[in-house]
Amino acid sequence: MTNTDATDVREIGIGVIGMGGFGLFAVQQFLQVPHTRLVAIAGSKREEAIAVAKRFGAEQLGSLEELVNHPEVDLIYIATPPFLHYEQSMLALNAGKHVICEKPLAMNSEQGEEMLALAKQKGLLMVTNLMQRYNPMFARVKHLIDKNLLGEFLHGYFENYAGDEGLAPEHWFWDREKSGGIFIEHGVHFFDMFAGWLGEGKVVASQILKRPDSDDIEDQVQATVEYGDEATGKKLVNFYHGFTQTGRMDRQEMRLLFERGDITLYEWVPTRMVMRCVVDEETTRALMDLFPGAQLNVTANIGGKDRMLRGRHKTFEAYQQIELKFGFGDEKQHIYSELLRLMFRDQTMSIHHPDTHRIVTEQNGLTSLETAVVADRMARE
Repeated sequence: MTNTDATDVREIGIGVIGMGGFGLFAVQQFLQVPHTRLVAIAGSKREEAIAVAKRFGAEQLGSLEELVNHPEVDLIYIATPPFLHYEQSMLALNAGKHVICEKPLAMNSEQGEEMLALAKQKGLLMVTNLMQRYNPMFARVKHLIDKNLLGEFLHGYFENYAGDEGLAPEHWFWDREKSGGIFIEHGVHFFDMFAGWLGEGKVVASQILKRPDSDDIEDQVQATVEYGDEATGKKLVNFYHGFTQTGRMDRQEMRLLFERGDITLYEWVPTRMVMRCVVDEETTRALMDLFPGAQLNVTANIGGKDRMLRGRHKTFEAYQQIELKFGFGDEKQHIYSELLRLMFRDQTMSIHHPDTHRIVTEQNGLTSLETAVVADRMARE
């Protein structure tokens, strides 16, 4: 690293493995974080890689070995298919480079544990890009749950109706030896999200469906994860992923049910929310503080003796039944961009200041992978 100013904040040189469409999108955001520079790209002759190299004046190297041993590269960003993550990350770590890797961390828990152990031994980052936790919506839902603003959380689901137009039958996504299957390649984001809200979960049921007339295309998966315990009350969350839709119908939805209402979140990185609930005056104020600028629609006024409501053998008071809409004016691509900048800033800050608290740590990547591995294994037993 080289000094860049009098405050001794050092420039971080980035090397990239896997400069495809998302790699380009991510690197454009990383380089907006101060004191970072794209040094080199390796292992890709794709049009995107050539364009990025020209735009940022980066070197295009012929081998991964050249990249990880480049003296000006401090951090390797890996955006390749999952089956390459272990080998490429270990190569970078052994060369003394920090690593940020796209999900999943690895193809199995044993690989993930080995990667994290080596990173810890060398004092290096080995972080999975679980960008969901940097979403302000994530923090708002976490506050809603922790403060019991709608009563206790009871149940949830995530449903991913994903498009498969860009996934030809020969695409690596369908090859379990390269992707790990849908739970591992894709599900880790959402297992991690709910773990952030509810704590560590346990997979209690799981299924995988193959496409009719196909021996090897698994296009639908479903898992049920249990959170909490007997003391705090157990909660079930269902996770469904189906790669079955035309691109125009690609959509995601998750719902969280509480004692006095529910919220529905939209998009794979949730940017929009609809809440339906019964509230007293104090709760309405707390919700409007939590979701500033939300549109509040009054479904019904509740007065007199009707203000005392019952549910789950509990009595509570309410003065209105309302609907809140939040985030519908936001541009989702701009939010995705900001989450990548926040993630990269958070991680590189810990390179400058190792004791800095990070929102996402190495353990998040491993824990989400372990949940996905259990779901995948249980579906096959």
